[in-house]
Amino acid sequence: MTASHSRDVDEETPLLAAPPVHKKPTPVPWAQVSILLILQLAEPLTSQVVYPFAPEFVRKVGITHGDEGRVGYYVGLMQSIFFATQAMTVLHWSRISDTVGRKPVILTGLCGLSLSMYLFGLSTTYWGAVFSRSLNGALNGNIGVLKSMIAEITDSTNLAQVYAYMPIAWATGGTIGPIIGGTLARPAERFPETFGDSEFMRKYPYFLACAVPATFSAIAWLVTLFFLKETVPSAMSLRSFFSKPGTKDYAETPASSRSSSRTIDASEQPYPLRALLIPRVLIAAANYASLSLVDIAYRAVQPLFFATPIELGGLGLAPPIIGRILSAFGILNGFFQVLFFARIHDRWGTRNVFIAGMMSAIPVFMFFPAMSTLAKDGGVGMAVWVLVALQIICSLGLSLCYGCIFIYLSAASPNRASLGATNGLAQLMVSVMRAVGPAAANSLYSLSIQHNYLGGRLVYIVLLGIAVASAGLAYTLPRQVWHNQAGK
Repeated sequence: MTASHSRDVDEETPLLAAPPVHKKPTPVPWAQVSILLILQLAEPLTSQVVYPFAPEFVRKVGITHGDEGRVGYYVGLMQSIFFATQAMTVLHWSRISDTVGRKPVILTGLCGLSLSMYLFGLSTTYWGAVFSRSLNGALNGNIGVLKSMIAEITDSTNLAQVYAYMPIAWATGGTIGPIIGGTLARPAERFPETFGDSEFMRKYPYFLACAVPATFSAIAWLVTLFFLKETVPSAMSLRSFFSKPGTKDYAETPASSRSSSRTIDASEQPYPLRALLIPRVLIAAANYASLSLVDIAYRAVQPLFFATPIELGGLGLAPPIIGRILSAFGILNGFFQVLFFARIHDRWGTRNVFIAGMMSAIPVFMFFPAMSTLAKDGGVGMAVWVLVALQIICSLGLSLCYGCIFIYLSAASPNRASLGATNGLAQLMVSVMRAVGPAAANSLYSLSIQHNYLGGRLVYIVLLGIAVASAGLAYTLPRQVWHNQAGK
């Protein structure tokens, strides 16, 4: 990396001092953006579909031997294993996408999502389900790659507008996934007229629920293959990528496909990993990781809290009801993001919206013990449902944070060719947090119940402390987004 490049990357003051330039918004390439939104739907759909029946699955496979207090441990491990294996591979996939292009990596990820969900539906043991989730995470490197593609087909004038639509995929997955999981689990029992005679559905009671997102991922694979346009202009061919120098295949591959350095300026080559370990990338990535830890801990504890019997501190709700609650959040979040994110962002600024969103996690965690107390005193009545609704509304603030931190991450990349690696580095940190979050939060939840620590409220106090610390970390973000060298 040249000295001029080093100055561009490491010296923050000149970058922040540049006055804002108001440009006419560039038209959004909606055809490609729409495809990317559809592809992003695959991951939340496959992850959210298991949430309504995960506690029930753990109980039925007998891994807890009837101990209700241990359900949280195993549910948390099952949720975390996806992110643990993803953390081991996501940076690898993102850096490969900078070289061979985005499409091959996305196709591999969608194939992994589909295969793993079919395997989960066929699992009759707890460890079989864990294996399928491990495979899901290891083969899926799409998160950072899809974000890189969005940054590559947009610019500073329309990026916030597109990011306002990005949560649609997660909101839709968060809506449809729980509905599918809560409705189609145990179809032989729920729909005896249709599936009552099916021995297959009795043996594999969660296959139908898992097959829907698995099939969607397979369809998304075809959409990617035929309609998605590559955004890396100097992508190396796969034959060249897997061939060693000196071999016949390598020699027969055009030089322009083997090395971007012969076709583009050096400033548009991917930076080495060490060159990405600069303050602005690390600050943006650390805040993304803290946001993900708070969010995933909340999403992991919430369905477990809903499913826990009232006498143990939960609400004792059935999977279909849990699915409807999670879906209600998905619907509300989708409309809220599309209608208000861009307006809120333009009015208050990226940093202020992010900080306010992180602070919204504080009341979100405080609602859990309040609901538990009300349920123990008078059952799940109107007062409890009011708090459930308020908790969902407050959690919308966390969703606002994602669009803001994606803007920071896109601006933090030292150049456009390093977007994949930058997003991959951030996603590595996020995946670690998401691997730790569900297992730690749910284990702490079970410990709080089993040993009645602080009246079963220890988990909420710890999560509240994490939320406060994460809100404090948000203040390390600059008031103005860094000068976007990766932009057009």
